[in-house]
Amino acid sequence: MVPAAGNGSRHAEEAEAEVPPPASGRDDPGEVLGELRDVLVAYFRQEAVEPLKRLAAWLGFGLAGGVFMSTGLVLLALAALRALQTETGDHLGGSLSWSPYAIVLVGILMVFMVTRAAARARRRGTGESAE
Repeated sequence: MVPAAGNGSRHAEEAEAEVPPPASGRDDPGEVLGELRDVLVAYFRQEAVEPLKRLAAWLGFGLAGGVFMSTGLVLLALAALRALQTETGDHLGGSLSWSPYAIVLVGILMVFMVTRAAARARRRGTGESAE
């Protein structure tokens, strides 16, 4: 059983018609690799570089704020110490000359404790709302 000549050519035409045409521009490996590199660079920028830039800005403002707050607290403590030493006259002199230092130290510790409590409350509030 040999197929007729007409049938054989019809099968060959159908086989040629089923082969998909080559993708336009996709056969060049250089172009595919270039496109892959572009996609990877864009993804890396989106997922790594941009968040790191935001983190650096956040840390920069935080560090600057911490430096200014610490400097302000030190200057405020020195001003309070100087005011206690000069404005109280002889009341805190002699054997009580240490008391202005103790008063200022207690004041600094109170500021530290209030700040610490506020930071802990904020951290707990953030943790609960994130869950």
